[in-house]
Amino acid sequence: MTERILITGAAGFFASHFVEHLLANTDWEIVGMVRTSKVGWLRRLFDQEGYDPERVKLVHHDFRWAIPGYVKADIGPVDYIAHVGGETHVDWSIENPLEFVQSNVLGTANMLEYARLLKKDGCLRKFNYFSTDEVYGPAPDGVLHTETFPYNATNPYAATKAGAEQLVNAFGNCYDIPVFTTSTMNLIGEKQHSSKFVPSTMRKVINGETVIIHSDATKTRSGSRFYIHCRNAAAALLFLFERAEQRGRYNIVGEKEVTNLELAQFIADEIGLPLKYEMVDWHSSRPGHDSRYALSGEKLAAMGFVLPSSFENSLRKTIQWTLRNPSWLIP
Repeated sequence: MTERILITGAAGFFASHFVEHLLANTDWEIVGMVRTSKVGWLRRLFDQEGYDPERVKLVHHDFRWAIPGYVKADIGPVDYIAHVGGETHVDWSIENPLEFVQSNVLGTANMLEYARLLKKDGCLRKFNYFSTDEVYGPAPDGVLHTETFPYNATNPYAATKAGAEQLVNAFGNCYDIPVFTTSTMNLIGEKQHSSKFVPSTMRKVINGETVIIHSDATKTRSGSRFYIHCRNAAAALLFLFERAEQRGRYNIVGEKEVTNLELAQFIADEIGLPLKYEMVDWHSSRPGHDSRYALSGEKLAAMGFVLPSSFENSLRKTIQWTLRNPSWLIP
């Protein structure tokens, strides 16, 4: 019997890439939970080259509210849940923290309660909570946060993801739900929201505008991340659905650390235009923006996972695709 997976936020950035990866690499049936939002866009799904409406069923529901019986009936039995949907933008979380609490904490509680009912029905095999590196807080130079580091959330977005992780752990413990959690570094890829760093930098370079680079207090050293393309993260998540242990934690990490200035310069070079930039001490004026995040990917690597594509190739493909599809750069 064909396996079925429910993916929340299916029209969102990473989730749409995960749908595309599953269509290309499995025979699973996919149920995508979608709602109209400022970041979810059905075009991300419908414009996929391999999109197959025979294998993808869309169910409209806002998981900030409990899943009613008629929506549960519409979804049908599922073997897996990838709870990917949620609010992700740090700036927006600082402006409106309660919106993030409602989506990331209450929404996750609703999905876990739904998983508890599925577990009673005997059909749920694994529940993934797709979390972030930011739950660990900023990483000092030379430090890579492993899965055992304590939480140190420094902005509302990170705090809501950490709170949701604790709910996942509690439901897994109390109700024997087969949960596992993934923490992922900053994602890049095609069809990303135009406010994010790669598309916003592309737009500014093309328009000859100044790119703001977050830096330290001296304005000489920019922040850094282990950026990872959504296709690589999707491959890691499928790998874990097949191998993750109950209540396990796993970091999904890009292969190299890149400063934001290096990333901006790569983008400008690929476009073929000069980079105009200004180093700004953003953290001192607006606490919550951390200079460096860094995760250790040793646990996943020890399990045998290898990133399918390098950072440079992934970023280059993203830039070239976006240049051919400039509507994704419009704010």
